[in-house]
Amino acid sequence: MSPFEKKLNCKDVAPLLVFYVCEEVGESERELIATHLANCHACSEQLAEEKEFHSALSCAPQSSDQFDASGILLSQFRSELAEALDDLSAPPLQEHWRPFGWLHRWMALRPAWSGALLVLVGVLAGTQLVPWLRQNSSNTGQAMNVRAPQPLTQDQLSNMVVSGVNISPSPGSDSPTVQLQVSAEQPMVLTGNVDDSRMRQVLTYMVQNSERFDAGMRLDCLDALKAAVRDQQVRGALLNAARKDQNPAVRMKALEALRDAAGDDDVRQALLDTLEHDTNPGVRVEAVNLLVGSLDGEVLGASTAPEAPEAPVVASTAAPRAPGDEFEHVVKVLQELQRRDPSRYVRLRSAAALRQIGPREVQ
Repeated sequence: MSPFEKKLNCKDVAPLLVFYVCEEVGESERELIATHLANCHACSEQLAEEKEFHSALSCAPQSSDQFDASGILLSQFRSELAEALDDLSAPPLQEHWRPFGWLHRWMALRPAWSGALLVLVGVLAGTQLVPWLRQNSSNTGQAMNVRAPQPLTQDQLSNMVVSGVNISPSPGSDSPTVQLQVSAEQPMVLTGNVDDSRMRQVLTYMVQNSERFDAGMRLDCLDALKAAVRDQQVRGALLNAARKDQNPAVRMKALEALRDAAGDDDVRQALLDTLEHDTNPGVRVEAVNLLVGSLDGEVLGASTAPEAPEAPVVASTAAPRAPGDEFEHVVKVLQELQRRDPSRYVRLRSAAALRQIGPREVQ
């Protein structure tokens, strides 16, 4: 039987008065306590003391109001408490084995050290692992140093990719040593000079296919090929580059490589074509120098050519060695340049060339 189901005495009511004041008792209990208080003076005085204490306690400032006036902290604590109770009531999960769990926990607790460790691992991988992988991969397709005289097939030439051209003087020979780094079905390094047929084949192919190889490589090839200008294959590649290459520096270099053969008919015709059709004034000046040298017996450099105002052709004691018709054609082209060339320097150089070679009677 509950104490509230019998008549209450002071011993039963006194401990309940604090809950009565705070309204923490049920409705039936409240009625029984109120009935006892109406007939008990001692319990009524104790109730008055409890009410006074509760009022004083309610009016006093609470420290929690200063630190958590909005109640956010209290709400957070209640939420965390509820989650903890849910975790305790849930069945325990079987944790899987993690081989690097300790490392994960260590990194999570030390973010600064973890970042430094990751940077160190990245540096070591870049400086040690990557070169090691490259070395192993290069061992499978190691470049061969080839000096075999067999010519390359057309398919090999068309699929050839040259990654570098190195030219060095060859002791005891006018032909420099050429080293080509070729990427084909199997990487290889071709070494030799223009006396080797295979080397001439590759160098002339690079000069003639300007759309596949950059201008710097073509210039290096021309440097090497000028030592074999008497070879018909080389001669054809140089003439083609002088007429058709899109880069004016390459066209000028091709003309310079033909310097020793400037007196030959095919080279002289290429010089005349350059004077009549080339759009670059520097290339035209180089053609004038070579053409005059072929007629007069020596090649004049553009840097030493005197600049002079336009003047009529004067007589000279020089004795050209070209046939009459060809000589007249050269003079006619130079006179046309002197009168109509858009470049003033080309006009001046043409006038100086006309004065140098002098008039000649057609025999």
